[in-house]
Amino acid sequence: MKTITQLIVILSLFALCMPHASAREQVTTDVYFSRAGVKLLSGVANVATGWLELPKNIALMTQKDNNILIGLPDGLLWGLYHTAGRTGNGVLDFATFWLPTYPSPDPVFVWEDFSRQTKYLGWRMAR
Repeated sequence: MKTITQLIVILSLFALCMPHASAREQVTTDVYFSRAGVKLLSGVANVATGWLELPKNIALMTQKDNNILIGLPDGLLWGLYHTAGRTGNGVLDFATFWLPTYPSPDPVFVWEDFSRQTKYLGWRMAR
């Protein structure tokens, strides 16, 4: 009886973890190569330009706080965090460019929107 209960619990958890068929997206050859190319390019670019998060965040925090004495150290800490995050995600995107997902950072490239804080959205199939 205990084995049957464990089997039912395991199968129930497995069924809950499986993605639904309606949420899947048909990945064609064009979509695959397009996403792989974007991930490869963003991986290389984010590894090379991840350090730009440092001045970006110093400027953002200084504007936000409207005080350089508060914005500079705050921006420096956030800049170091986002520099490591963008560079690390660049390495991850470069290593997994063959998976048909989008790059993790938002915006994808540091120069796309210099006036917006970077977010890391995880692996997602569709936007």
